Amino acid sequence: MSEPVRTVAVLSDVHGVLPVLDAVLAEPDVAGADRVVVTGDHAAGPQPVEVLDRLRSLGDRALLVRGNADRELVTLARGGTTAVPDPVTPWAAARLRPADVDLLAGLPHPAELTVEGFGRVVFCHGTPRDDDEVVLVDSSLDRWGEVLGGLDPSVTTVVMGHTHMPFVRLVDRRLCLNPGSVGMPYGRAGGSWALLRAGQVELRHTPVDVEAAVAAVVAGSAYPAAEEWAREYVTSVNSDADALRAFAPRDGRGRAGSVSGSA
Repeated sequence: MSEPVRTVAVLSDVHGVLPVLDAVLAEPDVAGADRVVVTGDHAAGPQPVEVLDRLRSLGDRALLVRGNADRELVTLARGGTTAVPDPVTPWAAARLRPADVDLLAGLPHPAELTVEGFGRVVFCHGTPRDDDEVVLVDSSLDRWGEVLGGLDPSVTTVVMGHTHMPFVRLVDRRLCLNPGSVGMPYGRAGGSWALLRAGQVELRHTPVDVEAAVAAVVAGSAYPAAEEWAREYVTSVNSDADALRAFAPRDGRGRAGSVSGSA
């Protein structure tokens, strides 16, 4: 059992967007946190190498969890194929250095910390059992029970990413939360994150100058469609309602919908 930590800042789904990541990392409660956990999908975006270098600079304070996009980047970088529809993903995979590929290939999923006021906390991307599985704030208790059923009863809290929408809810006495997305937010532009401190969860949001962030992505990326990509995702063109409609069929309820790109 690891030694308890007092404060944990949780980020997720940076998707290769450096200016918003930098804005979140500059927040006093992130800079001062004992640990910074990033729950997957770090580099599949227009600034993959730059984001990985920034995350490396956090040193041992950072705990990076594998997301589905991280796994897909490794597959592509090593010559494999995936069904990923977003063209930025193969472009990002081709930009990775060997050390980047090794870093992403070695990331854990799920990961666990003991946090003061919470006890055992599991950090994952989709769900603890599958980095690409979808569960939503309004998923049924049966669905939640299915995806969390393999956890030890002593795990009090589950932190996940993948769907880019922040929420906190109880699931049969277990606290479940999603910090939202740093680089591809649905519903509100800016960087969403969460703080675990003294047994309390605080959902946080870091506002950014959206036009300046788009310009910084374009200036800092060689991706040919960087401006188009940034104007869709950094500005949060897709709303949370769009995203819920798109993801809903993947949690078993069968409603149709679509959001361009991939989580």
